[in-house]
Formats: sequence, C-alpha cells, structure tokens
Amino acid sequence: MLVYPCGLDVSSRSLTFLAARLREHRRRIGSRWRRLSVGRQALLVLAHLRNGTTYAQLAAGFEVGTSTVYRYINEAVELLAALAPTLEEAARTVSRKAYVLIDGTLLPIHRIAADRPFYSGKHKRHGMNVQVIADPFGRLLWASPALPGTIHDVRAAREHGIIDALADAGIPCWADKGYRGAGGTVRTPYWGRWENLSAGQQTVNRSHAQTRALVEQAVATLKSWRLLRKLRCSTTRITRLVQAVLALHLASSE
Repeated sequence: MLVYPCGLDVSSRSLTFLAARLREHRRRIGSRWRRLSVGRQALLVLAHLRNGTTYAQLAAGFEVGTSTVYRYINEAVELLAALAPTLEEAARTVSRKAYVLIDGTLLPIHRIAADRPFYSGKHKRHGMNVQVIADPFGRLLWASPALPGTIHDVRAAREHGIIDALADAGIPCWADKGYRGAGGTVRTPYWGRWENLSAGQQTVNRSHAQTRALVEQAVATLKSWRLLRKLRCSTTRITRLVQAVLALHLASSE
C-alpha cells in the first residue's frame, strides 16, 4: 500500500484537547507503553472522524496493525462521548438564548433493503435519525442519540424528551412542518398549500423559513465530520460517534 501525507481541516485546539484527554486516561489506567504517543493517537482518531479514513489506511499510514487502530479509535471515542453534554445540560445552556432552532438529519448507513427499521421514506435511503439543536446564529449546541431512520422528526424529538426540556426551560423553538403538533414551545409554520394560505399566513411562513434556515449550518457542521456521511459500522456505535464529534466540536469552539 502506498502512503502519502494528508491534511486535516481541523483546529489544532481539537488535537490538543483530545491529546490531553488521552494523556489523562493513560495516567489513570496506568498504561506504560504504547506504539503511538498521545499526540499521534489523537491525530489518528481525528483522521478517522474528520476524513472517514479507513482502519486499513490508518494502519498503513501510522505503521500499526488494524486491530491497534480499532482499539485506539474505540478508546478515544468512548472518552469523548462521555464528555458530550446531556440534554439537561444543553437545556441549561439554551436557557440563556432568545430562542433555538431544531431539525432532524439522516446519517446514511450501509444497509440492505430488508432492514426496514432503518429506511427513511422521506430520504429514500437507510440511515439513522439525529436531532440537532442550534442557537439563533446556526451554531451547533447539541445532537441527540441516533434512532432508526424510519422514525419521524416529531416522534424522535418526543422520545428524546427535547420538547419537554425546552418547554421546562421556557425557550421558544423554531422548527419545520415535520414537527407539526409537537406542542410545548415549538413553533411551526402554517400548514397547507401555499396558494391556499392567506397573505398574512404566507408572510409569517416566509419569515419563519428565513429564521429556521440557519439550523442547516448546524447540520452542516455535524456532517463536516465525513465519517458521519456514510457510516459502515454497527448501528449500536453511531450514537457514541455522534457524541464524540459533538464533544470535539464544542471543545474547539469554546
């Protein structure tokens, strides 16, 4: 296999943050010697999460075995996932905002057509539903655990307790028509065909769409970690990967 240098469009703050967490972990468990230093392990993990680089490619590039790559990545993902904010912590953060934005996104997975629980009729593909909360400027604040793609956004928001958490915090939330009937503080546009709406309703919907559109920036931020664009791992690991990415993003944006 040929090996070549490759750049990562990730802040050095992310590398420093992850390396520090790995150093603390090694000290805590009394790890004496590793094939890679904490800095190299952190770089390996970032290459996997950011670029979606495979285990085999990383093994060749870092001159270690694929099983070692798997252990290093799994170790770091578990550490990062534990640092991701819970919904309760996110609710306390958003309580200082004028309002928040919410949207659901589908993380594509490698599945066959027989796996119906993961098939999204809306997107016409298999995937996992992840709910995203953003501030009024479209900055990513929180991402939910992953649910099968067949689950609709409003049901996913209810199952995660997002609607109740925002209502308890008294924070208005802008959402699209997929959250119709959510209740609480969730605000959705008027329902119906555009030509059947009154001029006032059309104006409200237009303003609502302009406000809510910024949530797409948060979704794009999450999917800028290319591993999440096409997941080939077990669906049971996807939540931890999303939490790890969220922890890295929040640490680098502080």
